[in-house]
Order: sequence, then structure tokens, then C-alpha cells
Amino acid sequence: MATRIGLAINGEVLDAVLNDSQTAQAFRERLPLTIRMSRWGDEYYGSLGQALPVEEAADARDVMEVGEFAYWLPGSALCIFFGPTPMSVGDEPRAASVVNPVGKLTSGVDVLKGLGPSVTVEVAIAD
Repeated sequence: MATRIGLAINGEVLDAVLNDSQTAQAFRERLPLTIRMSRWGDEYYGSLGQALPVEEAADARDVMEVGEFAYWLPGSALCIFFGPTPMSVGDEPRAASVVNPVGKLTSGVDVLKGLGPSVTVEVAIAD
């Protein structure tokens, strides 16, 4: 069963689910978290401050789906993808380098487009 979480950003709560990967489970164990995130195209990223275990290379990829979020090992960062980034070829979200997917937003993706260059995100397990 997928773990439901909420991401509170600027007074909005975005619903999401974590996948069942080892990385996602390690992320879940760190919740609740408050993460200061910066914008890079249509991606927000922010350091978790501590590395998480990652899946085998087969799980890592750089082309994402709109609404997916992932862990970026080089920066120990959570990345939320909601459209093209400076690395994109076309309209797909593309990370700067491979990331390990940990979940996907199930609501509120459009809210992210209207936000500024930095946000504070509170992530918690949903009730």
C-alpha cells in the first residue's frame, strides 16, 4: 500500500503518494520535514541535509513525469518536477543528472507554476 503524504506550500496542501522503493521508504522515515527549495525552470529542489540510500542504477533516470518527485544524490536533495527545466528537450521535465524517483503528486501540480524563486515546503505523512 502506497504511503500518502502532504506537501504544504504557501498555504496550499498538495497531495502525493510515495512509491515503494528503498529510497522512498528512507525518505518516509525522515518525515515530517521542512525543506527550503529553490526553483530551476519548472523544478523545485532543496537539500535534505543528509544522504538517503538509493536504489540500483536501474531505478535512476533523468527524464521525469510532470508531478513526480525524486531524490538527487549529489546534492542530497528532494526535487519536485512540474514542467520543463533548463535541461529539457521539449516539454518533458528533465533533471540535471539522474535522480531516484520517490513519489508523485496527486493534486496541486498547477499551484507550483505560480510560485516564486524559492519556497518552504513542509512534508508530512497524511492523516
